[in-house]
Amino acid sequence: MSLSFNSEDAGQIFVGAFALAVPISFSEEAWRLSETLPLINLCLLITLSLIFLGLFSYQGVFQKEVSSRQWVFISRIIIAYLMAALVVALVLFSLNKLPLLSDPVIAIKRIIVITMPASMGAIIVDSMDKE
Repeated sequence: MSLSFNSEDAGQIFVGAFALAVPISFSEEAWRLSETLPLINLCLLITLSLIFLGLFSYQGVFQKEVSSRQWVFISRIIIAYLMAALVVALVLFSLNKLPLLSDPVIAIKRIIVITMPASMGAIIVDSMDKE
């Protein structure tokens, strides 16, 4: 089993991220939470996202075989998170809820808050054909 990253993986990650990003991006609660959440909590959200992506990838995608593929394992987690963040940004932008120019801090906070569940959706869909 190769587990190299290809266009099929990218498509699965985009679809999985989109599936959870859309309903949450429409939530005013998520918009307001992102406006009030302190920096330490945002850092915790990113950390938790990466940990859970790692745990799920370790079990589901890599089936506990990462010793000889540590770089692929780590890069896949980072790529999945960044792709999910891109999907979230695009959805928020299309809803006119991503104030990148007028309030970039709020824009980044919204991306971080909504990327947590979106990244989990992304990695779950990505793992479906690996098991």
